[in-house]
Amino acid sequence: MLYKEPAPIKDRENPFESMMSRFNIAAEILGLDEEVYNVLKTPTRQVIVNVPVTMDDGKVRVFEGYRVIHSTILGPSKGGVRFAPDVFLDEVKALAAWMTWKCAVVDIPYGGAKGGVICDPFSMSAGEMERLTRAYTQALVDTFGPDQDIPAPDMGTGPREMAWLMDEYSRMKGSTIHAVVTGKPLVLGGSLGRVEATGRGVMVSAMAAMDKLGMDPAKSTAVIQGFGNVGAWAAKLMAERGVKILGVSDVSGAYWNDKGIDIEEAIEYKNNNKGRLEGYQNAEKISNDELLVSKVDVLVPAAVEDVITIKNVDQIQARLIVEGANGPTSYKADNIINEKGIMVVPDILANSGGVTVSYFEWVQNRMGFKWTLDRVNERAERIMNESFERVYAASQKYNVPMRIAAYIVAIDKVAMTYKYRGGF
Repeated sequence: MLYKEPAPIKDRENPFESMMSRFNIAAEILGLDEEVYNVLKTPTRQVIVNVPVTMDDGKVRVFEGYRVIHSTILGPSKGGVRFAPDVFLDEVKALAAWMTWKCAVVDIPYGGAKGGVICDPFSMSAGEMERLTRAYTQALVDTFGPDQDIPAPDMGTGPREMAWLMDEYSRMKGSTIHAVVTGKPLVLGGSLGRVEATGRGVMVSAMAAMDKLGMDPAKSTAVIQGFGNVGAWAAKLMAERGVKILGVSDVSGAYWNDKGIDIEEAIEYKNNNKGRLEGYQNAEKISNDELLVSKVDVLVPAAVEDVITIKNVDQIQARLIVEGANGPTSYKADNIINEKGIMVVPDILANSGGVTVSYFEWVQNRMGFKWTLDRVNERAERIMNESFERVYAASQKYNVPMRIAAYIVAIDKVAMTYKYRGGF
C-alpha cells in the first residue's frame, strides 16, 4: 500500500504526520505515482547544528538549531526561522512542507523550508540574541543564499534578527547581499507592506469566503484568537470592511465585548503595554477556550498550532474558519468540521499573504528598485484572490473541503513541475 495512515504519537498529534495525513488524501485523489509521492513526502535536506554562544555572564551555552529544506523543485527554498523553547525537528519538517504547498498555492517560484533554534528569546538580552543569530547564520552560510535558501522571520524573530542575519551573511561573502533574507527593516531593503501582509491576506481570504457563503461583512461578527502581528492586522482590516470583532485574545487571556472591540484602541493599548492585552478594560475577560467556541460568524485562529482539536471541535459555532496561524486545526478535528458544514480557508492559503510579499521583497532586492505600497498591496490582493478562486474551483471539481483542495492545487503544481524538469 503506497499511502499509509500515520501513527499518532503519545497524547497529541505529530505536526508532520498531521500534514502528511492531508497530503495523503490529496495524493490519492490526484493519483500521484510512487516516484513523485516519495520525492514530495520527504524533505530534501535536514541540517542540525550546534551553535555555541557566549552569554552575558561570560559562560558559553550551546543551542541546537535546525534548517529543513523540504523542496527546491519550484525554485530556491523559502521559510522562516523560529526561536522558541519548544522547537523540535518534526515541527520544523511540517512547517517546511507547509511552505512548499503555500508557495505553490499562490503560484510563486519558491520551494519550502523552515528553521528553528531551541531557546527562550524572551529571557535573552539583545546582545545574546544578536550573537545567537550571527552564530546560527555562520553555521548555515553554505545553506543560505538568494538563489538557494531564503530565510525570514517567524515566532521569536523579527526585522532586527533578519538585519543581523543579512549582515553576517554579507560579511562572510564579502559583499552586501540584501536578497539572502526577507522581512528586513525598510532601510535594509525591506518591502513596504510586509509587516501587515499576512494579516491582509487573512482579510482578503475571509472576504472571498464570505462572498461565497453569501455573508454580508457589515452584518457579520468575528473573533480573533491570537492578537500578535497577524491577528491584529487581520482584525483591523476586517473591521475596516464592516465586520464586528466581538473578541480578541493573546497569552494573557481573551477579551469580549458584545458591542464590538475597538480594534484601533486595543492595538494602541497592546503597543503601550509591552505587546500584551493584559489589563485591557474595555471588554470582559474570558478564557481562550471560551473565545474559540463563542457564537460568531467567523473564527480566525491566528496564534499557534493545534488549538482546534478533537476536544473542542464539537463546540465550534462559527460558520467560517480562516486560519491565520500555521496548523491551528488538528487532523482529527477536520472530519467533524466538515460534517458540521463549516467552511475552512486553510492555513496554506489564508496566511500565504506573508510569503507573497516576501517574494515581492526578494524581487525588489534583485531589481534594486522599490515598489510603492499601493503596488505591493494591489498585487498581493490580486494573487490572494486568484489563489482563493483556484482552490475553491478545485473543491467544487473534486467535491472536497477547501483544505484538501488547497493541497490538490499545490501538489499538482509541484508534481507537474517535477516531471517537466525531468525527475531524477
